[in-house]
Amino acid sequence: MAASESLDVLVVGAGPTGLALAAQLRAYGARFRIIDRHLDRARESRALAIQPRTLEALAPYGVTDELVARGNPAVQLRMHFPGRTVRLPLFDIGVADTPYPFLLFLSQAETESVLGSHLAEAGTTVERGTELAELTAEDALVACRLRHRDGTEESVSARYVVGCDGAHSTVRDQAGIGFEGYAYPQTFLLADLEVDGLEKGAAHAYMTEAGMLFFFPLGSPASWRMLAMRPPGTPDTESPLDVRQLQAIVDRYVGDRLHLQNPVWMTDFRLHNRGAKNYRAGRVFLAGDAAHIHSPAGAQGMNTGIQDALNLGWKLALVCQDAAPGALLDTYESERAPVGRNVLRFTDRAFTIATSRNPLLRLARTRGAPRLAPLVLRLPALRAAAFRTLSQLAIHYERSPATAEGPHAPRRGPRAGDRLPDTPGNLHAMTAAPGYHLLLAGPREVWDTGRVAAATHGRNHLIHVHGLGTSGPWRGIAHCLVRPDGYVAYRAGGTDLTGLLRYLDRWLPLSQAEEPD
Repeated sequence: MAASESLDVLVVGAGPTGLALAAQLRAYGARFRIIDRHLDRARESRALAIQPRTLEALAPYGVTDELVARGNPAVQLRMHFPGRTVRLPLFDIGVADTPYPFLLFLSQAETESVLGSHLAEAGTTVERGTELAELTAEDALVACRLRHRDGTEESVSARYVVGCDGAHSTVRDQAGIGFEGYAYPQTFLLADLEVDGLEKGAAHAYMTEAGMLFFFPLGSPASWRMLAMRPPGTPDTESPLDVRQLQAIVDRYVGDRLHLQNPVWMTDFRLHNRGAKNYRAGRVFLAGDAAHIHSPAGAQGMNTGIQDALNLGWKLALVCQDAAPGALLDTYESERAPVGRNVLRFTDRAFTIATSRNPLLRLARTRGAPRLAPLVLRLPALRAAAFRTLSQLAIHYERSPATAEGPHAPRRGPRAGDRLPDTPGNLHAMTAAPGYHLLLAGPREVWDTGRVAAATHGRNHLIHVHGLGTSGPWRGIAHCLVRPDGYVAYRAGGTDLTGLLRYLDRWLPLSQAEEPD
């Protein structure tokens, strides 16, 4: 067995979650390795949509522009009911504060390609064909035994291990973390293919008594992603899935109006709704599908996993660099586990409505929904709230111990724990550099640069200071500390920085060597 190597973080799993975590660890200078037991990245689409909040969160790492360039930004949904089609605009309201007001349809294969290329250009190697054979938690590190594709083994020590290795997570199993939930009885079909007779430039949902059929615009590796439930009474076959079986199922749902051809990839599968009992066991963390799996309703899965990673990576890096206390890592589970539970609840309810054989729900699906949809379109507040929830822009950490409201906090504008909006003034670009960002709102002459410098002294490499003038999201004079993941850590009114100093002393304490004279 090869000699032991010491790391800050071992990332297990190189899907979108693991790759995003690696990108953030790389930006923050952590010593890490990323391994994956598969010999190659995903070549099929699997997850197929990136939400606005995920595009925002990835932007500081230089990958979002390429994702958008490769994807299909869809802003229209066609809901097909028996005898009627309702045109529903997506993300046309409630998303004015993001530079990405759309749902980006892009295959998981392309998403992984972009993230992997970014890491390669930065000098990080994704070690494919390498699996975690065993981990043993010790007091100050985790001892790991890795097995390479040629059968050789290697011993690695890491201060922390993060399992981004999917629903059948080896990390989760070896850490002894339970994975609670259930499987749905229905069988589902996925395919990337071409479809004749389908209007381009929009997503399509067919609402029938038998269930629901979806077509999403992809572009690559095929024009469309099809998602369908195998209709009740249709037997599962042991023969390989082919386009004739898909065509027969589509015909049963919508008649002979659509013609399927040239499938690139297809599969059948069953869905689960499961969540990890804990997101952490000592020095071992879980993220993405290793922590939560659910139906694809609302395109939440991959997005939730990527945001798990981007909540955790900077915390690991700062703790490993002794710039932050170990208590910062406790906030990962307290912030992300509630998000995961909400996603499990939301997707389960949506799935039940879409697939239930209950006569009342079937009637609501085919008769009630066509009548309610036009009314919903006339309620901007309801639509805006729905879009912000689906887009994940509404996620907040207001109850986190790592967020705090200071004295005389402004009545309006983002609060501690809220996501920082992009408007006014392109705030996301301003706060993209690694580290915290201190935003000073109000006329520039009211801010004593000496007092501000004294407040950040010894932390200059971690805190960037920006004067907003009178164009910030808070009225009057206020100051706000933005976390590395784009959420407001602390805010207060006025120019008194005493509360800010207390916050910094708790979460970014000065080391003995850095204490001011």
